[in-house]
Amino acid sequence: MIRSGDLMERSKQIASAPDIETAILFLDPCCQRPYDTRTLWLQATPGTEASITRIADALGAIVLQHNRTETYGRFRPLQRLSGITHVILNRDPRALPLVRELFPEARVYLWVHDHFNPGSKRWRRLASMAQLLREMAVTIICVSNEQRHGVEAMLRHLRVEDRVTACTIYNPVDATDTRKAKGAYIDDRKLVFFSSPNKGLKFTLDAFAELRRHMPDLRLVVGNPGYKNWRLSGVSGVEFLGPKPPQQIHQEVSTALCTFCPNFVLPETFGLVFAESKALGTPVLTHDCGAAAEIIADPEQVIPVTSAHRLYERLLTKFSPRVRKGPARIAAALGLFDPYVEKIRAWRSGARPVTGPDPRFRLTTVADQWRSLLCATDARQ
Repeated sequence: MIRSGDLMERSKQIASAPDIETAILFLDPCCQRPYDTRTLWLQATPGTEASITRIADALGAIVLQHNRTETYGRFRPLQRLSGITHVILNRDPRALPLVRELFPEARVYLWVHDHFNPGSKRWRRLASMAQLLREMAVTIICVSNEQRHGVEAMLRHLRVEDRVTACTIYNPVDATDTRKAKGAYIDDRKLVFFSSPNKGLKFTLDAFAELRRHMPDLRLVVGNPGYKNWRLSGVSGVEFLGPKPPQQIHQEVSTALCTFCPNFVLPETFGLVFAESKALGTPVLTHDCGAAAEIIADPEQVIPVTSAHRLYERLLTKFSPRVRKGPARIAAALGLFDPYVEKIRAWRSGARPVTGPDPRFRLTTVADQWRSLLCATDARQ
């Protein structure tokens, strides 16, 4: 793992690098707080912001943020700049008019990180921009094939697929940030959860309580990337770390039996937690939901979602972990949590899956795919 001193030195080098002319710009109109290369290493950082930072640094691109007030290297407040030929808009299509106003000559891309379920808020937002998507011939960049299939269906529904295309580029994992120490000790009593808590944390705690009833020495370490900070306490065997910088979370993951993330509540479009766990040599136990199976690429680590799972969560989703304890015991008696018990017991007994860094998510590979996309769209113009 990189030491904090090394991280600070690398951050200074990037900040002091010559501000060379670049034609590539990322515009983030919706981040909750400003971010840059320093915050990626020193603060809890959501997956989208981490991916933008890594790709922008790899491409030497400028990053504009709607709520930024100071310049740090290529990370700057929202402004008009000359010479920009490619603008990658993060998430929110409602900012397309602003992009056209500030950079009328640029080729425009919309980098999406969410599902666009029919009738949802995100669906309506994208639909409201259909005419502008067509006029600007926007390329939509998705983070998994599973997500892209849904986006392409929406483009057909909006009848813009002849001018608006979608492609897949996975999010990157920086090998320098997820290098596992040789011979690292694996604590088979430790499970970790380090997704945003709205991605199934309540259900995870219910399942963990049943795991611990069968294996009382188990503990669950819960971190989060900073999206939301649910203040939960008093759950037996659970340590809540709160928001932590990525390298601290990675240290916890690297010594865990597995990343325990039985999420089907908010399906992942990519699942950076899955890719980073693989890079650290730590298997994941999750559900076949969203892009999980595509990213993990190992059926031993993926459990089917049943109608019983969905009914259970639909009935209890608004309740606190304390209130859910009684229904969870009933569900446990009916066998709802048995698949997790069987997997964890087997993994502790020597059947733990072997995993490692996935070349699909290597930063250099992903950066090359971005360059190829930008060059290809140049060639089509």
